[in-house]
Amino acid sequence: MIEENCQTFVSDCHVRAAAELINHAWDPVVLSALRLGPTRRNDLLVRIGGISDKVLTQSLRRLQARALLTRVPGAEPPSGRGGAVYQLSPLGESFANGPIAYLAQWAADHQAELT
Repeated sequence: MIEENCQTFVSDCHVRAAAELINHAWDPVVLSALRLGPTRRNDLLVRIGGISDKVLTQSLRRLQARALLTRVPGAEPPSGRGGAVYQLSPLGESFANGPIAYLAQWAADHQAELT
């Protein structure tokens, strides 16, 4: 529930907490890419396009630390090649399918005004 006394720009405001989840440019993109289901790390690199290996690694670690995604246990191939498999956690699903999806739709609806 949003508190009525949450003032704009107050450090403990819920808007700030939510904005910090999309503070890094690639984090919402990674979450959106994982909406399609569990995905190997290397496939995420291809699916997202334009993201570097290093930035994807940082994003995956950050999102995992925030409990928005998980590594699928036992999903890595025995050879160790092909990368780990990641999936949205229930919290990540609610964020990716809720606020991020709505924000993306809003951006699509207002694309002409934003450019």
